[in-house]
Formats: sequence, C-alpha cells, structure tokens
Amino acid sequence: MACSWVMAGSYDDFFIAIKNDNVSEVGELLNRGFDVNTLNPEAEHGLLLAIRTPAPKVTALLLTREKIDVNARNRNDESPLMLAAIKGQMALAQQLIDKGADVNKPGWAPLHYASTSGHIDLMNLLLEHHAYIDAASPNESTPLMMAAMYGNASAVKLLLEAGADPMLRNAQGMAALDFAEKASRSESVRVIAAFMRANQARVAAPQASPLTVNPVKVLEHHEAIAPATEHQTIEPVTVESVAIKPVAIEPKVVPVKTTVILDLNAP
Repeated sequence: MACSWVMAGSYDDFFIAIKNDNVSEVGELLNRGFDVNTLNPEAEHGLLLAIRTPAPKVTALLLTREKIDVNARNRNDESPLMLAAIKGQMALAQQLIDKGADVNKPGWAPLHYASTSGHIDLMNLLLEHHAYIDAASPNESTPLMMAAMYGNASAVKLLLEAGADPMLRNAQGMAALDFAEKASRSESVRVIAAFMRANQARVAAPQASPLTVNPVKVLEHHEAIAPATEHQTIEPVTVESVAIKPVAIEPKVVPVKTTVILDLNAP
C-alpha cells in the first residue's frame, strides 16, 4: 500500500504539506490511508519535521492520530519531546507526555535539552514526571552541566535544589563548576560554589546522637554488668519511690553493691 502512495506522488506531497503547515492537505492524505509514521528521505519522521519547521497546525493534527509514534527519533537520536524541550514549548511537551513520550529517553534526554535552554517551566514539568535529574548523556554529561554551560543561573539553582549532584564528572573529567567557569557564567559559578560550600558544611557539622544505653542486668553480690548486643533506650523505672531517668551507660564492668535486681532489658 505504501508503495502505491509513493508512486502516486503522495509521498512528496505529504512532506511538502508538512513544511507548508498545510493541515488540510496532510489531513486528506492521512484520511486516504497514508501512513502517519512514514519517514522522509532524510529518515525524519513527519512529527519531528513538523516540530522542527515549525508547523504547529500540522503538529496538532498529527498528535490526534492514534498510531502516531511520539517516540520517533531522527538521525541525531532526538525525540519529539526533546525538540519541544529545547524550544520551551510547554503545551506541546505536555501533549507528548500525555501520549506516552519517554521522559527518560536513554542517552541525551529531554531534561538535558530543557536545561540547555534554561526553560524553567519545562524543566519543572519534566521533573514532575520523574525525569532522572542526573541523567547521563553518551559522554556522561548531566543536565546540570548543560545548564551551567549553556543555560542560566536559575536553571542551575533549580536543578541543585531538586537534588542534582554537582560533584559528578563527565568522560572528560569536567564537573558542573568547570562547565560554568569555561563558559564564563559568573552567576552560575557563584550558585554552584555556594551550594557546594553549604553542602560541605552540613556534612562536617556534628550530628546530635539520641540518648541511648545498652540494656543491662544488675545482679546482687558484685555480679558483672553484661552489655547487650543491641542499643536500646531505657524507659524510666522506679526503685524505692525514686524515679530513675534515662541515662547513658558505657558498656563496661562496674562493681555494684546492691541487693536489688533491676531488669533493664528493653522489651
């Protein structure tokens, strides 16, 4: 069937109509049975061509077709969602995601492209749909590196606050800070450096530990205090009407002279 369409000239007509954003002609060809997923001579899908041109009317029409391949790739391994991401086309990106576009496409991903252009709203949209924040490109570059090199400080800040790791390095050994410095992006340099200092300070800060003690059993006549294998918090107990509050007890042998047996083993 496809061959007959090509012989009739519909093949060329289809892609010419896309470039001209001629929605009526594209619709007529599709209604007559032309395959919506046909590739042009450059191995480019009609939807990719429509987004790239741009041809918004044809793009909208193609997305109404049930069999449209929203994850088609061009020769640069770009998907329709990646093209929408780099152009900052929010409505189109949402449509593609709703129709099953792969947010976490392997290799260069939509978040790389949105970060490269610094499109904050689109970055948030991708993250809301569980885009992997430290996605690695074929050369192991991350979206944060792209934002640092080509995007803007707002995009850098968004990714860092969302959990991007500034310490990662790509195959060339470059981290996000290196990208920002190479591109002379002074504001991005400042944001990344400040984030790294704050993170190092949090790691270095002493952590308060909870008041815990080894469960022990005090035996009469100088029996040893035996440390248990697990640490548990001792609940207050009362001996001769005196409240004993939780205390930290080191697991060592301490002679005790008493005729009272305290069973402090935690339940």
